Amino acid sequence: MPAPGGGATAALHAAQAAALLGMVARYSTGEKYAAHAETVAAVTAETDTLRERGVRLAEEDAAAFTAVTDAYRLPKGEERGAAIAAALAGAARPPAEVVKAATRLVELCETLLPIGNRNVVTDVAAAAEAVRAALTTARVNVEVNMGGIRDERVLAGLRECLAGVDAAVERAERVTASVRRELKA
Repeated sequence: MPAPGGGATAALHAAQAAALLGMVARYSTGEKYAAHAETVAAVTAETDTLRERGVRLAEEDAAAFTAVTDAYRLPKGEERGAAIAAALAGAARPPAEVVKAATRLVELCETLLPIGNRNVVTDVAAAAEAVRAALTTARVNVEVNMGGIRDERVLAGLRECLAGVDAAVERAERVTASVRRELKA
């Protein structure tokens, strides 16, 4: 079986980012962090959910990729073309969902950065870098599928999903840059 591929990799990058942020949140509890306890608890719960979602999306991407390869094996004809278009639309969904999850993870990096335990602040930067990889890898995997999708509504939704990727990548880069500045101080 030729799967998993790049879409699954993007999902696993997102899962790694979520795991790292969850770890930082868990080290940011106790009396010293009491003023932010509610935020830290919310970040912990959400990152646990996003980590599980990333792993699930990796599995869904592998299955969607297999559906595409199966569609290409059909005999040439109208039915094959429709099957390929439908399979490509299905294959674009998991990486599009990764983009959404990764964009949220950027927000969680930004939330945790100023309040998290400074002893593990580099893990916030590591999470931001994993998120960047998730975003850019997922974008490419959505784009590769878009060429064969016939449904204009699906295409419009995918374009809308991808519209914020560059901004999210820049925000993740700023998180890393902030951590690096702190390390040099």
